[in-house]
Amino acid sequence: MIVRKTAAELEKMRRSGLLVWQILQKLREIAVEGASTMDLEVAAVKMIEDAGAKPAFKGYYVPAAGEQYRFVLCTSVNDEIVHGMPNPKRVLKKGDIVSIDTGVKLDGYYGDSAITVPVGEVSEDTKRLLEVTREALEKAIDRVRAGNRLFDVCSTVEQHVKANGFSVVREYVGHGIGTQLHEEPQVPNYVDRKNENPRLKPGMVLAVEPMVNAGRPEAVVLKDHWTAVTKDGSYSAHFEHCIAVTENGPWVLTRP
Repeated sequence: MIVRKTAAELEKMRRSGLLVWQILQKLREIAVEGASTMDLEVAAVKMIEDAGAKPAFKGYYVPAAGEQYRFVLCTSVNDEIVHGMPNPKRVLKKGDIVSIDTGVKLDGYYGDSAITVPVGEVSEDTKRLLEVTREALEKAIDRVRAGNRLFDVCSTVEQHVKANGFSVVREYVGHGIGTQLHEEPQVPNYVDRKNENPRLKPGMVLAVEPMVNAGRPEAVVLKDHWTAVTKDGSYSAHFEHCIAVTENGPWVLTRP
Protein backbone atom coordinates (compact mmCIF):
# COMPACT_ATOMS: atom_id res chain seq x y z
CA MET A 1 0.00 0.00 0.00
CA ILE A 2 1.31 3.45 -0.94
CA VAL A 3 0.88 5.90 1.93
CA ARG A 4 -0.21 9.40 0.91
CA LYS A 5 0.94 12.18 3.23
CA THR A 6 -1.05 15.14 4.46
CA ALA A 7 0.18 18.71 4.05
CA ALA A 8 1.30 18.69 7.71
CA GLU A 9 3.21 15.46 7.20
CA LEU A 10 4.92 16.84 4.11
CA GLU A 11 6.07 19.84 6.12
CA LYS A 12 7.69 17.49 8.63
CA MET A 13 9.35 15.59 5.80
CA ARG A 14 10.54 18.90 4.42
CA ARG A 15 12.37 19.62 7.68
CA SER A 16 14.10 16.25 7.69
CA GLY A 17 14.90 16.67 4.00
CA LEU A 18 16.50 20.06 4.50
CA LEU A 19 18.62 18.69 7.33
CA VAL A 20 19.93 15.99 5.02
CA TRP A 21 20.66 18.65 2.39
CA GLN A 22 22.62 20.72 4.93
CA ILE A 23 24.64 17.69 5.98
CA LEU A 24 25.52 16.80 2.40
CA GLN A 25 26.58 20.36 1.58
CA LYS A 26 29.01 20.29 4.50
CA LEU A 27 30.33 16.87 3.55
CA ARG A 28 30.88 18.07 -0.01
CA GLU A 29 33.36 20.60 1.42
CA ILE A 30 35.12 17.96 3.51
CA ALA A 31 35.46 15.42 0.67
CA VAL A 32 38.85 16.62 -0.55
CA GLU A 33 42.16 14.99 -1.32
CA GLY A 34 43.66 13.54 1.87
CA ALA A 35 40.36 13.20 3.76
CA SER A 36 39.20 9.74 4.74
CA THR A 37 35.66 8.48 4.37
CA MET A 38 35.63 8.15 8.17
CA ASP A 39 36.26 11.91 8.39
CA LEU A 40 32.97 12.36 6.56
CA GLU A 41 31.24 9.96 8.95
CA VAL A 42 32.48 11.75 12.06
CA ALA A 43 31.28 15.12 10.73
CA ALA A 44 27.88 13.69 9.81
CA VAL A 45 27.39 12.07 13.21
CA LYS A 46 27.96 15.43 14.92
CA MET A 47 25.59 17.31 12.63
CA ILE A 48 22.82 14.76 13.12
CA GLU A 49 23.27 14.78 16.89
CA ASP A 50 23.40 18.59 17.03
CA ALA A 51 20.09 18.76 15.14
CA GLY A 52 18.40 16.38 17.58
CA ALA A 53 17.72 13.90 14.78
CA LYS A 54 18.33 10.18 14.47
CA PRO A 55 20.38 8.57 11.69
CA ALA A 56 18.28 6.61 9.24
CA PHE A 57 20.92 4.08 8.24
CA LYS A 58 22.72 3.20 11.47
CA GLY A 59 21.11 0.14 13.01
CA TYR A 60 19.13 -0.65 9.86
CA TYR A 61 18.90 -4.42 9.45
CA VAL A 62 19.29 -5.92 6.00
CA PRO A 63 18.60 -9.66 5.76
CA ALA A 64 20.97 -10.14 2.81
CA ALA A 65 23.83 -8.75 4.90
CA GLY A 66 22.73 -10.62 8.01
CA GLU A 67 23.43 -7.69 10.30
CA GLN A 68 22.60 -4.10 11.14
CA TYR A 69 24.41 -1.32 9.30
CA ARG A 70 26.96 0.36 11.58
CA PHE A 71 27.29 3.88 10.13
CA VAL A 72 25.23 7.00 9.46
CA LEU A 73 26.69 7.36 5.94
CA CYS A 74 27.27 5.19 2.94
CA THR A 75 30.49 6.36 1.27
CA SER A 76 31.06 4.63 -2.05
CA VAL A 77 34.27 5.43 -3.91
CA ASN A 78 34.90 5.04 -7.66
CA ASP A 79 33.65 1.56 -8.70
CA GLU A 80 31.58 1.22 -5.52
CA ILE A 81 27.93 1.72 -6.39
CA VAL A 82 26.22 1.88 -2.99
CA HIS A 83 26.61 0.87 0.66
CA GLY A 84 30.33 1.54 0.90
CA MET A 85 31.25 1.75 4.58
CA PRO A 86 33.26 4.65 6.07
CA ASN A 87 36.83 3.63 6.85
CA PRO A 88 39.73 5.68 8.29
CA LYS A 89 42.05 3.85 5.90
CA ARG A 90 40.03 4.84 2.82
CA VAL A 91 41.74 8.11 1.98
CA LEU A 92 40.41 10.12 -0.95
CA LYS A 93 42.84 11.03 -3.69
CA LYS A 94 42.75 13.31 -6.69
CA GLY A 95 40.63 11.86 -9.48
CA ASP A 96 38.38 9.85 -7.19
CA ILE A 97 34.63 10.23 -6.98
CA VAL A 98 32.75 9.50 -3.76
CA SER A 99 29.03 8.92 -3.44
CA ILE A 100 27.76 10.17 -0.09
CA ASP A 101 24.34 8.81 0.86
CA THR A 102 22.63 9.58 4.15
CA GLY A 103 19.26 9.90 5.81
CA VAL A 104 17.76 11.16 9.04
CA LYS A 105 14.61 10.74 11.07
CA LEU A 106 13.26 13.98 12.53
CA ASP A 107 9.89 14.34 14.28
CA GLY A 108 8.97 10.84 13.13
CA TYR A 109 9.62 11.37 9.42
CA TYR A 110 12.54 10.41 7.20
CA GLY A 111 14.65 12.32 4.70
CA ASP A 112 17.10 10.57 2.36
CA SER A 113 19.46 11.96 -0.26
CA ALA A 114 22.74 11.26 -2.03
CA ILE A 115 25.36 13.16 -4.01
CA THR A 116 28.49 12.08 -5.83
CA VAL A 117 31.44 14.39 -5.34
CA PRO A 118 34.57 14.64 -7.51
CA VAL A 119 37.83 14.81 -5.57
CA GLY A 120 39.99 17.46 -7.21
CA GLU A 121 40.19 17.34 -10.97
CA VAL A 122 38.61 14.26 -12.53
CA SER A 123 38.70 12.97 -16.09
CA GLU A 124 36.36 14.31 -18.76
CA ASP A 125 34.68 10.88 -18.95
CA THR A 126 34.04 10.96 -15.21
CA LYS A 127 32.68 14.52 -15.38
CA ARG A 128 30.25 13.35 -18.02
CA LEU A 129 29.18 10.37 -15.91
CA LEU A 130 28.32 12.72 -13.03
CA GLU A 131 26.57 15.18 -15.34
CA VAL A 132 24.42 12.54 -17.02
CA THR A 133 23.45 10.98 -13.68
CA ARG A 134 22.43 14.39 -12.29
CA GLU A 135 20.49 15.14 -15.47
CA ALA A 136 18.69 11.79 -15.26
CA LEU A 137 17.54 12.64 -11.74
CA GLU A 138 16.35 16.12 -12.74
CA LYS A 139 14.43 14.73 -15.70
CA ALA A 140 12.86 12.08 -13.46
CA ILE A 141 11.89 14.70 -10.88
CA ASP A 142 9.95 16.56 -13.57
CA ARG A 143 7.89 13.40 -14.15
CA VAL A 144 6.82 13.09 -10.49
CA ARG A 145 3.47 14.67 -11.23
CA ALA A 146 -0.11 13.80 -10.35
CA GLY A 147 -1.65 11.79 -13.16
CA ASN A 148 1.60 10.33 -14.41
CA ARG A 149 2.49 6.73 -13.66
CA LEU A 150 5.50 5.30 -11.88
CA PHE A 151 6.92 3.93 -15.13
CA ASP A 152 7.05 7.49 -16.49
CA VAL A 153 9.65 8.23 -13.80
CA CYS A 154 11.55 4.97 -14.23
CA SER A 155 11.72 5.10 -18.02
CA THR A 156 12.93 8.71 -17.99
CA VAL A 157 16.06 7.72 -16.06
CA GLU A 158 16.71 4.66 -18.21
CA GLN A 159 16.27 6.44 -21.51
CA HIS A 160 18.53 9.38 -20.64
CA VAL A 161 21.27 7.17 -19.26
CA LYS A 162 21.26 4.76 -22.19
CA ALA A 163 21.10 7.58 -24.75
CA ASN A 164 24.38 8.86 -23.31
CA GLY A 165 26.17 5.53 -23.47
CA PHE A 166 25.98 4.58 -19.78
CA SER A 167 24.04 1.87 -17.95
CA VAL A 168 21.62 1.79 -15.01
CA VAL A 169 22.11 -0.51 -12.06
CA ARG A 170 19.23 -2.95 -11.80
CA GLU A 171 19.88 -4.60 -8.42
CA TYR A 172 19.25 -1.45 -6.36
CA VAL A 173 16.25 0.85 -6.62
CA GLY A 174 14.58 3.91 -5.17
CA HIS A 175 11.57 3.73 -2.88
CA GLY A 176 8.67 5.40 -1.21
CA ILE A 177 9.49 7.16 2.06
CA GLY A 178 7.69 8.66 5.05
CA THR A 179 7.43 7.31 8.60
CA GLN A 180 9.51 4.41 7.32
CA LEU A 181 12.77 4.74 5.42
CA HIS A 182 11.60 2.29 2.78
CA GLU A 183 7.93 2.31 1.84
CA GLU A 184 5.97 1.28 -1.23
CA PRO A 185 6.45 1.62 -4.12
CA GLN A 186 9.84 0.47 -5.30
CA VAL A 187 11.25 2.97 -7.82
CA PRO A 188 13.62 1.23 -10.25
CA ASN A 189 15.76 3.24 -12.64
CA TYR A 190 14.35 1.19 -15.49
CA VAL A 191 10.93 -0.15 -16.43
CA ASP A 192 10.38 -3.45 -14.61
CA ARG A 193 7.22 -4.97 -16.05
CA LYS A 194 6.99 -7.35 -13.08
CA ASN A 195 6.30 -4.34 -10.86
CA GLU A 196 2.99 -2.55 -10.54
CA ASN A 197 2.69 0.78 -12.31
CA PRO A 198 0.57 2.94 -9.99
CA ARG A 199 -0.75 6.32 -10.99
CA LEU A 200 0.92 9.10 -9.02
CA LYS A 201 -1.38 11.01 -6.67
CA PRO A 202 -0.89 14.05 -4.42
CA GLY A 203 0.69 13.13 -1.11
CA MET A 204 2.89 10.35 -2.47
CA VAL A 205 6.61 10.78 -1.80
CA LEU A 206 9.27 9.02 -3.87
CA ALA A 207 12.98 8.72 -3.19
CA VAL A 208 14.34 8.66 -6.73
CA GLU A 209 18.00 7.65 -6.95
CA PRO A 210 19.70 6.96 -10.27
CA MET A 211 22.73 4.69 -9.90
CA VAL A 212 24.64 4.86 -13.16
CA ASN A 213 27.68 2.90 -14.28
CA ALA A 214 30.22 4.07 -16.82
CA GLY A 215 30.48 0.49 -18.08
CA ARG A 216 28.14 -2.45 -17.82
CA PRO A 217 25.21 -2.52 -15.37
CA GLU A 218 26.11 -5.64 -13.39
CA ALA A 219 26.88 -5.32 -9.68
CA VAL A 220 28.52 -7.65 -7.18
CA VAL A 221 28.64 -7.45 -3.39
CA LEU A 222 32.01 -7.64 -1.64
CA LYS A 223 32.85 -10.03 1.19
CA ASP A 224 31.88 -7.37 3.75
CA HIS A 225 28.26 -8.22 2.75
CA TRP A 226 27.46 -4.52 2.18
CA THR A 227 29.57 -2.80 -0.47
CA ALA A 228 28.16 -3.16 -4.00
CA VAL A 229 30.68 -2.60 -6.79
CA THR A 230 30.54 -2.66 -10.57
CA LYS A 231 31.41 -6.10 -11.89
CA ASP A 232 33.63 -4.65 -14.62
CA GLY A 233 35.43 -2.15 -12.35
CA SER A 234 33.98 0.91 -14.06
CA TYR A 235 33.13 4.05 -12.08
CA SER A 236 29.60 4.51 -10.75
CA ALA A 237 27.67 7.67 -9.81
CA HIS A 238 24.66 8.06 -7.53
CA PHE A 239 22.34 11.00 -6.86
CA GLU A 240 19.09 10.96 -4.89
CA HIS A 241 16.27 13.27 -3.86
CA CYS A 242 12.94 12.81 -2.10
CA ILE A 243 10.10 14.25 -4.17
CA ALA A 244 6.50 14.83 -3.11
CA VAL A 245 3.66 14.67 -5.61
CA THR A 246 1.53 17.80 -5.19
CA GLU A 247 -1.34 19.45 -7.03
CA ASN A 248 1.19 22.03 -8.22
CA GLY A 249 3.82 19.63 -9.51
CA PRO A 250 6.93 18.02 -8.01
CA TRP A 251 8.19 19.29 -4.66
CA VAL A 252 11.78 18.31 -3.93
CA LEU A 253 11.91 17.94 -0.15
CA THR A 254 15.67 17.44 0.08
CA ARG A 255 16.88 20.80 -1.23
CA PRO A 256 15.94 24.45 -0.68
